[in-house]
Amino acid sequence: MRVVYMGTPEFASLPLRKIYEAGHQVVGVYTQPDKEKGRGKKLIASDVKKTALELELDVYQPEKLRAEDSVSQLKQLCPDIIVVAAYGQILSEEVLNIPKYGCINIHASLLPKYRGASPIESSIIDGEEETGVTIMYMAKGLDTGDIISQASTPIGKHTTESLTKELSVMGADLVVKTMTDIENGSANRIPQNDRESTYAGKLTKEMGHISFDQPAEKIERLIRGLYPWPCAFTSLDGKSMKLLGADIVELDESDKTEAGEAISSAEPGTIVEVTKKFFVVKCLDKGLKITKLQPEGKKAMDTVAFLNGYLVKVGQKLG
Repeated sequence: MRVVYMGTPEFASLPLRKIYEAGHQVVGVYTQPDKEKGRGKKLIASDVKKTALELELDVYQPEKLRAEDSVSQLKQLCPDIIVVAAYGQILSEEVLNIPKYGCINIHASLLPKYRGASPIESSIIDGEEETGVTIMYMAKGLDTGDIISQASTPIGKHTTESLTKELSVMGADLVVKTMTDIENGSANRIPQNDRESTYAGKLTKEMGHISFDQPAEKIERLIRGLYPWPCAFTSLDGKSMKLLGADIVELDESDKTEAGEAISSAEPGTIVEVTKKFFVVKCLDKGLKITKLQPEGKKAMDTVAFLNGYLVKVGQKLG
């Protein structure tokens, strides 16, 4: 088929490559405009653009896909199908009607759960046992189109970073198979049950603020779900600190800290144990053994490296 591909982040790169390798004619790749990054404001290309250039494909980066000239340009490419994966722009009804096989989307959840911008992060934070990818026909609503195919996987102890990579591989394999089904007329078309839908909105940095008067399991999921961005954070001695990795540990409430205070009377957020390799913070019910962090103004490091350079004492409080 003549394919127009639309995507931006790393999640969308492998599906583009797999579609190309499957023998489809990728007549154009649409991605977000290059973004300025760092103090030098150097323009950085998206992961999808890098992949497209490597494959020697034509790249288009309109500010607004809805603009008349952008729509006209897209029509001239005469795509049989448009494949979208985390593109970052809403497709107008005019665009949706261009290809004869329609527009399909690779969405990183088991729809109708987690429609919206942050399905991977939200599934981890909410404590879902499994997630997956859905290939669906695109419609006017937000991720409301008919489901064509799905694949699932356990979440386990994934972070957003590691789960995104796994779902990218799943999505790449599934979209190629699904495109074959669409082309030969055997593809499913299953309407979503809107009553079972949930929404995953855009992430904000403020979402990462940790309140230690919550269960340790909930905080640990927040840490995994917001890694590598925007990251869960707290503070120590008045300076911000990102917590990037943690394990849940049981606390013996009858024990006393090295400072002689009973753990049961320590407030949530209190550091109740310090070794050469880690420190433990009390939460509402259990403890969190911090294994990886990033102090303000420093690079990310494991807790061993942090404790070699910072004096951390039992009784200090985070937050």
